[in-house]
Amino acid sequence: MKNATEQGHVSFTAMKDGSAEDYAFLTEHEIEYAKGTADRLLTALASLDGGLSGYQITRLDHSLQAATRAERDGADTDWIVSALLHDIGDIFAPYNHDEYAATILRPFVREQCTWAVEKHGDFQLIYYGQHVGADSHKRDQYAGHPYFDDCASFCERWDQSSFDPAYDTLPLEHFANRVREVFARSPYDPAVLKQGAREPLVAS
Repeated sequence: MKNATEQGHVSFTAMKDGSAEDYAFLTEHEIEYAKGTADRLLTALASLDGGLSGYQITRLDHSLQAATRAERDGADTDWIVSALLHDIGDIFAPYNHDEYAATILRPFVREQCTWAVEKHGDFQLIYYGQHVGADSHKRDQYAGHPYFDDCASFCERWDQSSFDPAYDTLPLEHFANRVREVFARSPYDPAVLKQGAREPLVAS
């Protein structure tokens, strides 16, 4: 009987029937597929150019502008890539886009950055909640959290301010290698996640 490698696929049709050989074969395929994550994300970002309309710039331009502002503030790679991807969830998860983006980032960037991305939707309400019948102070539920000020600054400096068609925003290609660098990291590496650590958004 041919093994999984020779067949080009596993032997089972129900997971509980798989062998160690089957799962070793799948693991190799999954590792190889994961190497393309960064480029798939860059393609997804590009598709934001045709997303939600009504703003003076596209959602792609907004994402690029946020990342550009982060870079010019002297932020590190984790912050810059987080700013770039913070609205990637708009494509498939318009009602919880912040959680979606954070889930993508969580294995590869500092916990501080993931938390800011995950909560930025609640924090952004401070700017417009009163106009749409929402709680402008929803972020207050996180008062006292170690990353509260970081998320507030993320929103103030890079998110809410990045809808300006006159701003000299950097192109997607400028950030591509940063994205590849981040998603080439070993997932869930404690040295990367740095639980409880804080790095400044703005260079002193």
